[in-house]
Amino acid sequence: MSKCEIAPISGFQSTNLNSKVDNFNRLSDRILRTLGYPFINVEIHRDQLYENISLAIEYFSKFAGYTKEYLIFDSNLYKKDYGMKLDDLFTLQDSDTFKEQKDLKTPNKDFTKEIDNTETVYAATSSIPGSFFSSASSLSSALVNGISANNIFGGEFYDEITSQVPTISSLFTPQVKNNFTRKGSVVGKQEQFVNSFDYDLMNYRKVIAVTDFEEGSSTGINTLFTIEQTLAQQTYFSYAMGNYGFDLVSWYTLKNWLETREKMLATKRSYSFDERTQILRMYPQPNASSDVRFYGVVSCYVERPIRDILKELWVYQYSLALTKMAVANIRGKYGSVTLFGGGSLNSSDLMTQGLAEKEKLEEQLMTGAAPGQGDSDPTLFFVG
Repeated sequence: MSKCEIAPISGFQSTNLNSKVDNFNRLSDRILRTLGYPFINVEIHRDQLYENISLAIEYFSKFAGYTKEYLIFDSNLYKKDYGMKLDDLFTLQDSDTFKEQKDLKTPNKDFTKEIDNTETVYAATSSIPGSFFSSASSLSSALVNGISANNIFGGEFYDEITSQVPTISSLFTPQVKNNFTRKGSVVGKQEQFVNSFDYDLMNYRKVIAVTDFEEGSSTGINTLFTIEQTLAQQTYFSYAMGNYGFDLVSWYTLKNWLETREKMLATKRSYSFDERTQILRMYPQPNASSDVRFYGVVSCYVERPIRDILKELWVYQYSLALTKMAVANIRGKYGSVTLFGGGSLNSSDLMTQGLAEKEKLEEQLMTGAAPGQGDSDPTLFFVG
């Protein structure tokens, strides 16, 4: 950041949800300005600032920087005796469903903001008199006045013209229409961005914890022909249509028996997840010899992208506290030096401020009014 650089006011207009901070450099500039730069020289290297910001992001993402999301599970992606990396679920890259969607020639236009206007048209590079088309009966009346320079024709009419008068094909140049967005702005080649990918890290966002798994073949909303649905109907009949069928006590007893049966015979899959390897394992394993392909839903907590975490005020405050401590350590090496005019280095004051702010922010993150600063879900597990 140059000492003579003056940013416009629009570069500072920012809100909590629409922050101007979207990269390491911008957050570093904010920290330096808070410490008095450019009027006061701040004795710290940019790499030290980046390191402090990285430490703040790592700390924040461990306790609060995550979102709750749902992934589609495909049993064909599960590898026996190994498990499944949840990266595969982010894209369903190996599944037939994903390939079918990818190969669709006519995507549903109701769910896109782009107006597909791709078409090759032909523009006349010079004027063509009407006498060129007098011998062609189908064109003589339509082009009695000829063609002016820069006139544009569609593909079908161009083919008809050149088939009747082949010699004029060199007087046209093909042009490709641009696509348009719903707002009317011109767009070029569309880049596909995946929400589950962190483009600053160039890697998939990591799953912190798996909280639930629902197999689509046995649970979920498709319960019309299950035992539970039959029991519920019988209970309704016993009270609404006469004195027959199951009563509530029988329904409750049989429901408990079904749950015990699931546990004893392992008909409902249990799972374990390793956050370091990102591997999800299930018991009993899918893709066994007697298993058929099925889908399900995995409920999990996923780390937020770095660009989102950078906007958090806590990350700025914690990075600032670490930077104050780093500057204090550097200035402490010259504590006995007297500056011109009798000034002194305030290394001890900066260190005291940094330590106090750091301790307060850590307490706010972990043991505040609610874990995650009160704006995130509660703890993922309890001990005791």
